[in-house]
Amino acid sequence: MTFGEIYGHQKQIAILRSIIAKDRIAHAYLFYGMEGVGKRTVAAVFARALNCAAEDPPCDDCASCRKDEHKNHPDIVTVTEEGPIIKIGTVKELLAQMKFRPREGRMRVFIMPEADRMNPAAANALLKTLEEPSAGNIILLMSARPHALPMTILSRCQHLRFSPLSREEVACFLQEKNSIPPDAAAILAASSGGSIGKALEMNRADYLTLRNATLDYLASDDPTDPINRLAFAARFGTEREDILERLLILKTCYRDALIFRETKDKGRLMFQDRTEAIRAVAGRLSGRDLLHNIAAIEAATGAIDKNANKTLTLETMLIKFT
Repeated sequence: MTFGEIYGHQKQIAILRSIIAKDRIAHAYLFYGMEGVGKRTVAAVFARALNCAAEDPPCDDCASCRKDEHKNHPDIVTVTEEGPIIKIGTVKELLAQMKFRPREGRMRVFIMPEADRMNPAAANALLKTLEEPSAGNIILLMSARPHALPMTILSRCQHLRFSPLSREEVACFLQEKNSIPPDAAAILAASSGGSIGKALEMNRADYLTLRNATLDYLASDDPTDPINRLAFAARFGTEREDILERLLILKTCYRDALIFRETKDKGRLMFQDRTEAIRAVAGRLSGRDLLHNIAAIEAATGAIDKNANKTLTLETMLIKFT
């Protein structure tokens, strides 16, 4: 893949091209932005470009690019670890490799997706390298939650922010790369919030069923009935990822209702294909009520993310709803 094949992020790509052309490459970068927006894709192409032999890298044709394409380039390493935490052992392995110069290429590049998953010991170990960088080695950190990284690490990286893609860019990707019909691509793009990764996740029947059930519940005659609320809470399941997905759907419903209430602009809704349900929610709740519910969802999301009691958190959230 070359820079020209990436959807969106033209400003970020221009910055990276300039860095390479001027040979002003820092020892560590932090690519940050929402999940699924393309940080990892851009990082992979940047790593390939740093070792490409062409005048306008990457070329996808030289020996270095071909090795990276086949995932066997000795100087382009993606840090992976199973489980929710990146432990110190993984970082120590990375640091051991950084003691030596690149084997074949111009630079040895270490790509660490979800860098905020490092535990304190791993982050401290990485910090020592960032304070005394070794020649010929570059670290590319990625995070959707840069605030979760220690300030000491943030201060030693060059930052590059990745904004959400436009609906047109997401829809174009879905049609061209996944052969999704235009109407379906438009709905997914509008619902994705500018994240290609999120749009691909939503391209499944059970997601649409879940989303529609949530909207139907909120637009029903009496969603505030205590029995109905407890039954609704039970639908969230017990798995952390499932609960977080449902909370995001719920938050998006209220977000759309707030926007529709204030602007009456259907074009700004994320769930554009369910305008009537959004209209019903917006007609039942005031702007203050909608903001209150959104805040309750954000508080519950933060609690679940920190492994709070799931059932108690959800029931407390629903009790707070207006």
